[in-house]
Amino acid sequence: QVQLVESGGGLVQAGGSLTLSCTASGTIFVGRNAMGWYRQAPGKPRELVATIDENGLTEYAEFVKGRFSITRDVDKNVWALHLGDLRPEDTHVYICSVGASFGSGLYFPRQWGQGTQVTVSS
Repeated sequence: QVQLVESGGGLVQAGGSLTLSCTASGTIFVGRNAMGWYRQAPGKPRELVATIDENGLTEYAEFVKGRFSITRDVDKNVWALHLGDLRPEDTHVYICSVGASFGSGLYFPRQWGQGTQVTVSS
């Protein structure tokens, strides 16, 4: 069974940092898939935060550029999202996905994780 499992969420003070992980299992291989991190607040639509394609090329939403970075570990089959200079408005559930990336912000998810809560206190 194909699964994506996020971990690493929690409570952090404004200005702090956090690293989220997305571990893939089943037939998903980090080196062969594009993935994207989304986030969602209650009652709001999901918004794309960052993507990394099969070749390791990354793209970021404007509201996280310079603060967040996305990486991958092919050997461990894990993607990570490193969150820095966190702000209260970064408080969301962060959700990883695998899908297809075509560059220029075109990313189409096909499988989702369950999400992990990040809360930033002021």
